Amino acid sequence: MAIHENLKKAIPDAMRAKDEVKLRTLRSLVTAMTNEVVAKKRKPDEFLEDDEALAVLKRAASQRRDSIEQFEKAGRQELAEPEKAEFALIESYLPAMMPREEIEAIAKAKMAELGISDKAEAGKFTGLLMKELKGQADGADVKAVVDTLLA
Repeated sequence: MAIHENLKKAIPDAMRAKDEVKLRTLRSLVTAMTNEVVAKKRKPDEFLEDDEALAVLKRAASQRRDSIEQFEKAGRQELAEPEKAEFALIESYLPAMMPREEIEAIAKAKMAELGISDKAEAGKFTGLLMKELKGQADGADVKAVVDTLLA
């Protein structure tokens, strides 16, 4: 079953369980996915393909991560906590991301293969790695690894 369809079918279960965090998060994700369907000029009752749904989930996770960071910088822990709960739930629907050690090993091999050694080529190299690791690694992790290797 598709991710979008799974999320939509999980809403009644969250209602029955009276799990407010899960219900709120699922509703926001389904709404975001429906908006994406409409933006792609399709009917609102259609479901997204898995790769499209993953893009929406990643965007939602990124938004939550940014919100948590901003709330914690401002010292607003009471606002960061619900965001953390939502982020954890969204993350459970995302595929596991590659750890930094694996990214570093792949990056080192790719650097040797392409002969990249100076910081001037960092942007192009990061782009190449992101294409190769698409959907398997977090962009921020890839950038951090490239920055440390070329520092």
